[in-house]
Amino acid sequence: MANSTRPGWLRWLRHRWLDSGDVRRMLPDAALARVEDLVKASEQRHSGQICVCVEASLPLSYLWQGLCARQRALTLFGKLRIWDTEANNGVLIYLQLADRAVEIVADRGLNHRVSAAQWQAVIARLAEPLRADRFEAGLTEAVEAVSQLLSEHFPLTTGQSNPNELPDAVQRL
Repeated sequence: MANSTRPGWLRWLRHRWLDSGDVRRMLPDAALARVEDLVKASEQRHSGQICVCVEASLPLSYLWQGLCARQRALTLFGKLRIWDTEANNGVLIYLQLADRAVEIVADRGLNHRVSAAQWQAVIARLAEPLRADRFEAGLTEAVEAVSQLLSEHFPLTTGQSNPNELPDAVQRL
């Protein structure tokens, strides 16, 4: 029985050990500035909005309830009002460092056009850089993959611009 509870305790320890200082160490300002530049460049090619959030660990209340990064990403999607874009094509890319988890939550405008299998393929490609602690590479890949989907489904027409409805800066939580 002790072995079956061990992974839970190790997860708890990992989540309590990491904090915002670890986010800054693992993703320094220069790395986040490069990701922000990718988001800005991406939003010049489509009418979608991309928001990137990085969090060291889940809040204690999530751990108590046995929740995971997906539930946290869904909460942040609403809290950050990513659902509130004009074309309903906002996308949250959420990186949680303690579990090396990345989640992508897309608003209904894009989600109706992209299959669950396509989203799973994007997430699967991100697993390797995260396991290797290459967080900037993982975020870069995520932004590029989401940008490709947004460009395919929400391209800008000639002369059309994309008003910036969400902050481009990576949000450290």
